[in-house]
Amino acid sequence: MNKKFKVDTIFIGLFVTIALAVFIILFSTPFYEDERLQQSLFDVGIDSLGALIAAGLFYGCMYQKGDGIREFRLLILLVSLSFTDNILIHYTILAPEWSGYCFALCLVSKLMDLVMIFLFYRYIRKTLGFNNKLSSLVDRYILLLLGIQAFFLMLNVFFSFTFFIDESGMYQATGLSFAEDIFLGLISLITTVLIINSDNPRSQKAAALTFIILPLVEYIITGGLFGNSAQYGVILMSLIIMYCVIFNEKDKKLASTEAELNLATEIQAGLLPSIFPAFPERPEFDIYASMDPAKEVGGDFYDFFMIDDDHLGMVIADVSGKGVPAALFMMSSKILINDHALMGGTPAEILARVNKQINSTNKANMFVTVWLGILELSTGKLITSSAGHEFPMINVNGRYELLKDKHGIAIGALPKAKYVNHEMTLKKGDSIFVYTDGVAEATDANNELFGTDRTLEALNALPEGLSQQEILQGVRKAVDAFVKEAPQFDDLTMLGIRYNGPDVL
Repeated sequence: MNKKFKVDTIFIGLFVTIALAVFIILFSTPFYEDERLQQSLFDVGIDSLGALIAAGLFYGCMYQKGDGIREFRLLILLVSLSFTDNILIHYTILAPEWSGYCFALCLVSKLMDLVMIFLFYRYIRKTLGFNNKLSSLVDRYILLLLGIQAFFLMLNVFFSFTFFIDESGMYQATGLSFAEDIFLGLISLITTVLIINSDNPRSQKAAALTFIILPLVEYIITGGLFGNSAQYGVILMSLIIMYCVIFNEKDKKLASTEAELNLATEIQAGLLPSIFPAFPERPEFDIYASMDPAKEVGGDFYDFFMIDDDHLGMVIADVSGKGVPAALFMMSSKILINDHALMGGTPAEILARVNKQINSTNKANMFVTVWLGILELSTGKLITSSAGHEFPMINVNGRYELLKDKHGIAIGALPKAKYVNHEMTLKKGDSIFVYTDGVAEATDANNELFGTDRTLEALNALPEGLSQQEILQGVRKAVDAFVKEAPQFDDLTMLGIRYNGPDVL
């Protein structure tokens, strides 16, 4: 639902910018016919062209992603509104009968300028990423300062504090008009200092500073001769420069990061068993596993391997966190579990040894939940142990049921931890389904969880005689049908095994 709302909001913004541009063009007709309005033709031309460019710029950044993009879109929208407000001011000024409307439009223009500089600060703060005491201080008080400045402006509603519209319809500034620029000047100065002192490339700094410098240069050169139209036109030029320079630079970095993540994904996928059937020469069992990371690389993993000729080791695990850090921790955990399993011992003993070794070097304080099982192929004897992992689902009588075995604490959580073995004997045709919390916690657009009950229902709804691959695919289809278009927030990993018994040899 949130994703849909965001997309709709973007398209609404595009519609508004286009509608404003069309309105300005259509509304400009009287300026060519009325002598009183013809003196504003230059401003109207800037308003019309600027509004069209703003609509095009908004369209260009519709599908941009990254920090600050929301603020950037709002800036474009505000510039479009400012062009519209400005042409309406030119239409009402010098007309005493419209003085009330002209006053309101001037007040709105000044308030939009405040919001514009606030959004610019937020955009630069997020995009260039400076983080120091000064920026933290501004973050804390900027809304308060904005509120105080807006209050000063609103005083003009009650008496002529900084400006008024005289009897002839002319705009007049009072002796306190400088108070309108306190917030604009202060935030502009602070933002300039933050930009200059940041560690970003010079091209990005220069592009960001155009928002502050270009309007000042324009005002000094023209002396404010062309009014707000030229000012907003220059601001729009600055947004175009920032769009071309800052977004282009970030796109390059994003492309490089994506290439590295794709390589990491390939490396991670190469560590997990991916060739099926995994053991075609061993008909005593049918095993299949899959992992779909929520990000390019994930923290879940599975593994299965022959400990000796009669024992099969099976692992499924879920590392805390997501992304590259979780993937690195996942790799080391997988290797350690595999190595210690090949050294011998029960699953509980193996998990205890792995936990001890991970805690000796776990400076990142990460942890991993693990389900480890060792199946004796000649007898069907299965010994399992869980380090805080999800309860497995077992089919021993034609239907899957939740097996609530005893849990130990997640590996890496505490230096000294004890784990408990759970022992059972599988008969021919019995099967086990193990998974990570990405299955049960898959969430639909209404924030409702798929849950273990639906997982059991999905398993039991499948027809008999399916392979483990078909069973896992059936569960995945059920999850997808439930979540529909909602994004995947967690890695989704499953492992299934069916014991066929030794008599198939």
